[in-house]
Amino acid sequence: MTDPMVLIFLSGGLFLGWSLGANDAANVFGTAVGSRMVRFTTAALICGVFVIIGAIVSGTGTTLTLGKLGAVNALGGSFMAAFAAGLTVYWMTKFGLPVSTSQAIIGSIIGWNLFSDSYTDISSLLKILSTWVLCPLLSALIAALLFTFAKSLVRKVSIGLIRLDGYTRLALILAGAFGAYSLGANNIANVMGVFVPVAPFQEMQFGSNFSISSAQQLFLLGGLAIAVGVFTYSKRVMMTVGSELMTLTPLAAWVAVMAHSIVLFLFASERLEQLLANMSLPTIPLVPVSSSQAVVGAVIGIGIIQGGREIQWPRIYSIARGWVITPLISCLICIIGLYFLQNVFQQTVKRESQYQLSAGVLEKLQEEGINTEGLDTLSGSVFYSSAELVRVVKEKVDLSGRQGLKVVEYSLQNRLVINSEKIDSMNKQILSPQQLEALQQLEGQNYKFPWQLGDALGAISEEWKLREGGLKNKLHDRKIKQKLTYLYRIFQEREK
Repeated sequence: MTDPMVLIFLSGGLFLGWSLGANDAANVFGTAVGSRMVRFTTAALICGVFVIIGAIVSGTGTTLTLGKLGAVNALGGSFMAAFAAGLTVYWMTKFGLPVSTSQAIIGSIIGWNLFSDSYTDISSLLKILSTWVLCPLLSALIAALLFTFAKSLVRKVSIGLIRLDGYTRLALILAGAFGAYSLGANNIANVMGVFVPVAPFQEMQFGSNFSISSAQQLFLLGGLAIAVGVFTYSKRVMMTVGSELMTLTPLAAWVAVMAHSIVLFLFASERLEQLLANMSLPTIPLVPVSSSQAVVGAVIGIGIIQGGREIQWPRIYSIARGWVITPLISCLICIIGLYFLQNVFQQTVKRESQYQLSAGVLEKLQEEGINTEGLDTLSGSVFYSSAELVRVVKEKVDLSGRQGLKVVEYSLQNRLVINSEKIDSMNKQILSPQQLEALQQLEGQNYKFPWQLGDALGAISEEWKLREGGLKNKLHDRKIKQKLTYLYRIFQEREK
């Protein structure tokens, strides 16, 4: 039986999902609805269905990146982070502004980090911030190239106006379906990413070959919330994107949707990343990018190709101001909300954690290439916040952002107990036969630090070893770390 408090806390994520659907559906079908080529009801139905599919099938990649920025470790904190972002997006939606849900949740996570004195990984933050610039520029470039190609193709192919109109409607619907899938895959991290570290559901097993993980259950709920938002409150923003930024022809509307959808897909597809890595090409970071920025960039790209005279620049500036203030408002609301939730309503917004710089941890950090010469005096020291830990370590040695994350990761105490009961209850399809055999050999062992389990498995089987360096090794290591994270959740000793 699910604890009622769990459902109450999850309502923050569901509200954010509803707000995202109300706002970002405009980016998928706004140009089609605004140009009167597709009815709102049709657009909402297609968008809702494909958002859910994209969230469940391809939502994992961007969620991992968001988790590096700040792992909210209590349901109360996750609720307030999601609620603050949802409230910010709702207010912006009420004013008809297609704001960025990505920016809203980033602001909330930073707010939680500040309130809980948790370490903020600057490198992960900069990676996400860089996409706020890259996303609209890339979308504008793709739209400009695609529009030029599409115009040339239409001129060369002689098609009657009625048939062309029919083809355009179909193309808009297909592009919208692709866009909705990409939206679900990329932006579900914004809706439910803060809940993944504290996922309250047990894995659901159906037969021997099919299961739904706790994260996928969260993604399903988030996708449904987005779909409800599309149906109930997205029409006004659709008209803003579809008609107020620039008057779009049906062909231009299709190009805008396609360019937006391609950009979201590029930043969400693990398979594309794997393909690029196998070809020894640079990979695209899996980051939740702004759907709003992508579609606005696409419209601007089309407008510039046409000379730029029809672009409603004052409206663009208004939307851009919304992008700047969105994370600031969300951060402030989150901090205030966390204070009241903790001190007035007596709810846990941050689970107490302990970080210890034991001799084993210092040795592990040294293996990672971190200078530990000045840390001997801290051996055995215990810290109760990750930010405090990193501040004290930085007083002794220089740390990069990535090294700061390593210090936090290896110092975190989280006792794991390996027993047969928990091994029997887990989804064995996740592991290869060799990996499962290695795990079974550790039955009866317990570990003070989670990384000790990973090291023990790697010592038994090559299939558990991490390979540092190179694009292919990076993808291999990510899969291993995903499996280890699953094991940490399974074998964690629960608080009594």
